[in-house]
Amino acid sequence: QVQLVESGGGSVQAGGSLRLSCAASGYTYSSKYMGWLRQVPGKEREGVAAIYTGGDSTCYADSVKGRFTISQDYTKNTVYLQMNSLKPEDTAMYYCASSPVWLSRFSVLSAPEYTYWGQGTQVTVSS
Repeated sequence: QVQLVESGGGSVQAGGSLRLSCAASGYTYSSKYMGWLRQVPGKEREGVAAIYTGGDSTCYADSVKGRFTISQDYTKNTVYLQMNSLKPEDTAMYYCASSPVWLSRFSVLSAPEYTYWGQGTQVTVSS
């Protein structure tokens, strides 16, 4: 199993920045992809960004391209999500997730493809 713990959420004004962190432990070698997904009440969980753990291939949702950057630090088993130029519509609970299977670029941002999940960290952007 893989345990994931997110941190770094908070409240920020529109245009501001936050950096989320996801510390992984357990059988981390089994993770092929790490993703950040978000959810607001009443809506489905949506993929924001993902990274291939065996390299630096990344994928982003159109809504965050150019504003968010996903990265990883192998030495710390940690994945980051740098969020710049935040907008009120970015307000959500953000989850870190891990997938042990190969994913295509069409499914790497799909929540059902991920097996292990963190508890989430809230991001609130005010206008």
